[in-house]
Amino acid sequence: MTLNKKIAALIVAAGAGERFGGDTPKQYLPLMGKPVLCWSIEAFKNHPLVSDIMVVIHPDHEKDFKTDVKHVTGGATRQQSVQKGLAALRAAKPDIVLIHDAARPLVSQQLITDICNASISSGAAIPAIAVTDTIKRNGKTENREGLYTVQTPQAFRFDLIDKLHQKYQDKSLTDDAALCEEDGYPVTFVTGQPDNIKITHPADLARAEQYIFSRNGDVRTGQGYDVHRLVPTAAGKKLMLCGVEIPHNHVLEGHSDADVGLHAITDAILATISAGDIGQHFSPSDPRWKNADSAVFLKHAADLVMQQGGIITHVDVTLICEAPKVAPHRAAMQQRITEILQLPITRVSVKATTTEGLGFTGRREGIAAQSIVTARLPFTVAASGQQAEETRKWAS
Repeated sequence: MTLNKKIAALIVAAGAGERFGGDTPKQYLPLMGKPVLCWSIEAFKNHPLVSDIMVVIHPDHEKDFKTDVKHVTGGATRQQSVQKGLAALRAAKPDIVLIHDAARPLVSQQLITDICNASISSGAAIPAIAVTDTIKRNGKTENREGLYTVQTPQAFRFDLIDKLHQKYQDKSLTDDAALCEEDGYPVTFVTGQPDNIKITHPADLARAEQYIFSRNGDVRTGQGYDVHRLVPTAAGKKLMLCGVEIPHNHVLEGHSDADVGLHAITDAILATISAGDIGQHFSPSDPRWKNADSAVFLKHAADLVMQQGGIITHVDVTLICEAPKVAPHRAAMQQRITEILQLPITRVSVKATTTEGLGFTGRREGIAAQSIVTARLPFTVAASGQQAEETRKWAS
């Protein structure tokens, strides 16, 4: 049904978050070490049906917006912000647009698929959950029949919602579906997602973290190990360890920048999803990776975990060498790894040891590194054949 349809996501992140309180807008607060907004962006970036993403941000938040996704500044109201986002998307000519609140970081891939399919059929679709609690107004019980709570993303034919926003630009409506209601255009309801909560108050961040852990109950551990030879420093070569340039009279020999620490972590991450080793993804015979920054390899491995709905929860790496001394650079290494993987610094451990003069590391012929990574994935992670069947049996 979704073939030959161009689908764009418009993420609205222009609010000041006054109800949340604090100095940092809620969409930029860390959730499992990653800004709330990034969780929302990545949900659409990793969905195969979404080809374009536009984020609408507050004019004062340019310094906080640190992703490479296209963005535009918003207006004084949510409705004005959406209008600006739609205008910025016109050049992309999408058939369908998904309008999503940045403060809903837990939107699932399945909900995105369902809402896309429904909007292609009907032109307008929203996720909704029937109210099950008793509702009272001023002490009197209300009839809850036909009452729903509504979520985002809300999906529309682009030309439809773009015209309605222009037609009703002077009205103040609570969501985009209300524009369809105002114009008499029917809106299809899709079953919403119970944990697709909106971050409104500080307690909601704790709830979101609990949902993430409960959603990702399959705990995996991966191990990585790597070695590179030390050679005299050559022109243009630097000794890189865990993403940090280290002053030394020798460098590590390798096709890329030979960062033994990041290579070990990369292999450990790949192991958590049984995705082979670094050489299978970045062949040492491929000229594209000549002198490449190993951060590229590490980010790729992390993205593969994320694409399966997983999260990396802890990274430990040990560097094994007699020289150079690692201790003066440990904090910088730790910080660099957290930047690449978007983890809290409390979830990244960097250590160093020697072999007391024994072996090739003891003779200062090379540096070794070993890493252990913990990741959490959903039990429903995409798998094939017997692996999928074994996963289902074990989970039950």
